[in-house]
Amino acid sequence: MTTRYTQAEWRVIIEEAERDLPSSFPRYKAPTLGTPDFAKRIDHTLLKLDATKEQIDLLCEEAKKHAFQSVCVRLSWVKRAIENLREANVAVACVVGFHEGTYSVSEKVKEASVAASAGASELDMVINYPLLKQQRYSQVYTDIAAVRNVAPHPVVLKVILETSKLSQFDIIAGCKVAEAANADFVKTSTGFGGQGATEENVRLMKSVIGPEMKVKASGGVKTVNECVAMMEAGADRIGTSNGVWIMKEAQTLLEDITHAVGDKGRKNSRPSGSLTRMFSSS
Repeated sequence: MTTRYTQAEWRVIIEEAERDLPSSFPRYKAPTLGTPDFAKRIDHTLLKLDATKEQIDLLCEEAKKHAFQSVCVRLSWVKRAIENLREANVAVACVVGFHEGTYSVSEKVKEASVAASAGASELDMVINYPLLKQQRYSQVYTDIAAVRNVAPHPVVLKVILETSKLSQFDIIAGCKVAEAANADFVKTSTGFGGQGATEENVRLMKSVIGPEMKVKASGGVKTVNECVAMMEAGADRIGTSNGVWIMKEAQTLLEDITHAVGDKGRKNSRPSGSLTRMFSSS
């Protein structure tokens, strides 16, 4: 597989993207709490090496109950997840090259091929971030493009950058290389390699990708407040093992606001604290 650009051309693309960064970033609108659109932003995730079949079964049942977008699992659990979700409108996502990202291209291609053949409709592959940091962009491109080649559309390909290991320039570079390789998403983190998603990095990633590409925030997103903050920063998808808790929090907030509005003594008042942030029109 040939690389798409020369090293000099990659540098120009990445430097232009850095130079064109906006002075301020938009605030995106998150879906209304508790709605199907909100639930469909969540990838319900279980990636522990010691996960059990009972835990995978429960993960799938929770995903069906809350109508999440997907369950995200390791390759060894893809077939079981597919069986559990056969009649449900919930996708199965499989991680590739997880979690170090330094596996060979052939290993990643094999994982991706087996996962897609088993029925996984989404792949979350870890970029080779040591090569990215070394600015070996052609090799990084080949890595991603090879996986895309064996898992073409409509399989959704997400590229995990592991932002905690990268500089701003590296994050921009990772986004532009993933975009050139026809990935569908760039994703912040594995959740296993230092700090997870941050609003700052989500905003940065959203600002440098094209309109057809999306951002997934993953790693450390544990509460409804954090979930909404990532969406407002530009995340189109949230990867979390706390999806059920987030939905419970969302329901509680909805009940609280309903009670607040129904209270005659507070009809014209605004909800306070975190409620203000969730339901403010500003």
